[in-house]
Amino acid sequence: MNIKTTPDKKLFVLDTNVLIHDPSSIFRFQEHDIFIPMIVLEELDHFKKGLTEMARNVRQVSRFLDELIRDANQQTIEDGLPLSLIERGVIPAEADRMGRLYFQTRAMTGLLPESMPGRTPDNSILGVVLALKKQLPNVNVILVSKDINMRIKAATLDLPAEDYHNDQVLEDIDLLYSGADALPEDFWELHGSKMESWQEKGRTFYRLEAPLVAEWYPNQYLYIEKDSNFEAIVRECNQRQAILELARDYRSKHNNVWGITAKNREQNYAFNVLLDPEIDFVTLLGTAGTGKTLLALAAGLTMTMEQKLYNEIIMTRETVPIGEDIGFLPGTEEEKMAPWMGALMDNLELLGNRSGRNEWEQSATNNLLMNRVKIRSLNFMRGRTLLNRYLIIDEAQNLTAKQLKTLITRAGPGTKIICIGNLSQIDTPYLTATTSGLTYIVDRFKRWPHSAHITLRRGERSRLADYASETL
Repeated sequence: MNIKTTPDKKLFVLDTNVLIHDPSSIFRFQEHDIFIPMIVLEELDHFKKGLTEMARNVRQVSRFLDELIRDANQQTIEDGLPLSLIERGVIPAEADRMGRLYFQTRAMTGLLPESMPGRTPDNSILGVVLALKKQLPNVNVILVSKDINMRIKAATLDLPAEDYHNDQVLEDIDLLYSGADALPEDFWELHGSKMESWQEKGRTFYRLEAPLVAEWYPNQYLYIEKDSNFEAIVRECNQRQAILELARDYRSKHNNVWGITAKNREQNYAFNVLLDPEIDFVTLLGTAGTGKTLLALAAGLTMTMEQKLYNEIIMTRETVPIGEDIGFLPGTEEEKMAPWMGALMDNLELLGNRSGRNEWEQSATNNLLMNRVKIRSLNFMRGRTLLNRYLIIDEAQNLTAKQLKTLITRAGPGTKIICIGNLSQIDTPYLTATTSGLTYIVDRFKRWPHSAHITLRRGERSRLADYASETL
């Protein structure tokens, strides 16, 4: 093993979880070099079997590594494999500046303190990092790991360690697009005289030119804080001009959605975009009790049962338990998913009760609703094409960007997808609010004219739930 690096380059030692989390991570370190310990390859081999997302990622890593070493001889492996991405769209000039990939080809022992006994994989990787630091005193050797405890162990040994940040969508989750923006109180005084307004098919539209237009996104929700009568949706916008549409008001009982009325400004906007057939993709963020699932289901039932725009409602979610896993569940796909769909059942029961006048009508309505609402597992969504379906992806904050891409690309003609989630309740290991797939798609879809996003901020469940969310 002949590591030919320079002081201006860094040598990153990758933990197994980094490669599992992002199979293409070996191509994400630009001009710097990468080192993969032999214990990491052993762990990858251990996790490669199965149909889980982890196993698929491990097999993809193996294919990338095999592609890199396919034409290499033993001497090339000793000197490091060039991480050239010419075939992946990188121009030759950039490829020449990219780093090299080194494998551990001989035993490397670093003296671990007695406080770290045993030959665990983590300790073996730390031993390799210690050996590299001793062998290459002038090189900045850095351990990269998604495991917090691994980074803590490295810190106790005075070894530099970092998290893998390439999949981080935003530096701070507070920078995430909220879908709404408050206009200044003097908005009408500044823009009223230059604004053009008209009505079309019973809807009111405004066209204006203003410096604020450059900061707006399609289907963004605009309002004036002290003027509850003005709530508008950006229908078209460019750097100079925008067209706004006055939002419908779903707060009154005569304009309800399957018996449900909006309780606040954000819920009213959510109904506007959920019921708009021109919007194919909607994301709803919010804490517990803000009404995400109820709003999505009420709109879905209206568009499926009354307007006949969709054939059925499909609801799915990632099955990540909060506590201990309850183990194998017998029955069909829907019966296995039933314990994970408590929120769906609770809201369907509420919506069914609002539709029937007596016990018999309520029972008949519930049976009718269940025939049009299907529960599906994420494991069986790959390869499908959904035609004229209203798809609700619940608990989307627990999905990676790759998993959400797989689900969203299932949409065929006439399908609408609703992603629901709470970024403060992520249960998937190694995912955070800034790396969640839900954060990724909110950021990537905000400029598409057929998508909409809103963050629901006010809880409407009960005063107990509101108080618990604020104080606990």
